[in-house]
Amino acid sequence: MPDIRFHDLRHTAATLMLQEGIHPKIVQERLGHAQIYMTMDTYSHVLPTMQDEVAKKMDELIAPIQEVVKAVNPHDS
Repeated sequence: MPDIRFHDLRHTAATLMLQEGIHPKIVQERLGHAQIYMTMDTYSHVLPTMQDEVAKKMDELIAPIQEVVKAVNPHDS
């Protein structure tokens, strides 16, 4: 079994929390970071894939609204 430091477990836990959508402020509090920038600077490598997920969710949320707008203003599309 490989040597695993406590810090490695801590880093893994923080990365998993962010990947699962746990709000960064909660992760910050769990880790005991005094400032949110510490958490965000340290774990920003997790955020690019999260940006893609947010973009997809926004598309899903906006699509029904766009359909309503098209139905109400058929000449604007």
